[in-house]
Amino acid sequence: MKFFRTRKVFIIILLLTISLPVSWAQGNRDFMRETGKINVVVGVILLIFLGIVWYLVRLERKLTRLEHQLNDDKNEWKN
Repeated sequence: MKFFRTRKVFIIILLLTISLPVSWAQGNRDFMRETGKINVVVGVILLIFLGIVWYLVRLERKLTRLEHQLNDDKNEWKN
């Protein structure tokens, strides 16, 4: 269940990351392309997105490790 909730949040963030900058840049599309700054904007957005994904994956691994540790500790007390 937790995986599906995380997956939904990930998909929402992905869609917002893709759709919002596109809708904001509609009016200034020619200016950004002429000056070559569109590549910088896309690069920065990509770096931010990859950083967030990396952080979430790392956090999920740590939480899984802690959950396994907690379950092992509970099993030791039962024996």
